[in-house]
Amino acid sequence: MELGVNVPNFGPGTDPGVLREWARTVEGLGFGLLMVSDHVAVTPDVAEKYPEPFYEPFTTLSWLAGITTTVRLGTTVLVMPYRHPLLVDRMARNLDALSGGRLVLGVGVGWARQEFEALGVPFSARGRLTDEHLAALREAWRAQDGGRPIPLWVGGNSDAAIRRAIAYGDAWHPMRLTLPWLRSALARHTPPSLAPRISLRLTGAPVDDPERLAGTGTIEQVIDDLDQLRRLGAGSVLLDPYRGDPEETRRPQEVWQALTAVAEHWKAAS
Repeated sequence: MELGVNVPNFGPGTDPGVLREWARTVEGLGFGLLMVSDHVAVTPDVAEKYPEPFYEPFTTLSWLAGITTTVRLGTTVLVMPYRHPLLVDRMARNLDALSGGRLVLGVGVGWARQEFEALGVPFSARGRLTDEHLAALREAWRAQDGGRPIPLWVGGNSDAAIRRAIAYGDAWHPMRLTLPWLRSALARHTPPSLAPRISLRLTGAPVDDPERLAGTGTIEQVIDDLDQLRRLGAGSVLLDPYRGDPEETRRPQEVWQALTAVAEHWKAAS
């Protein structure tokens, strides 16, 4: 099972130098995947959680492709209704080619109502638009002669998201979940593959809360969570170290220590 990291491409502590160190750390620790988030207009609802500077994902990943060699690069998640699907097709295929076939395209419907309004995209139609854009994207890829298929992960925790993953995706990409909830969802649906994004928050003492998110707790709990996800069929698991406070981006060394512990313990357990 591949482990990856959701790297903050936003916040007061993020700049090109920090992004470079993030990439070197993730690849150096042996993680197989580095993914970043997507917002186009940093409206107040976005800025409250993910303030400026916010580095655009395709631009950022193209730059990181030039300073990495093995780690796969991806979006978690690209908000599909924000861009014309043929533009997404062109950018994705170009980035995949420039990176040597390392792109993973994670997509979703989006959540920031004010951002939708700023972009002139109807918020209430975001599900339908996502389906239409994914169908157009798949059609564009089928029309290409040869070329490597780009892995397409469909994000979201709703039943609609799972159905969308089954219809258009190569993997379902649920986010911030408990293992009981995931087992229940998988009992109702059979996605093409499983690639969850889970929290990463190491604690000194075990977390006994029945609503404990996967990836939260002692290193032993986190490694057990990863093993259970592997047994549930996950081909990739993305670790998300961001806990919602933008000031965290000023202290990446704390997260790098946690990632080092996970990498070492997972290697020993595998």
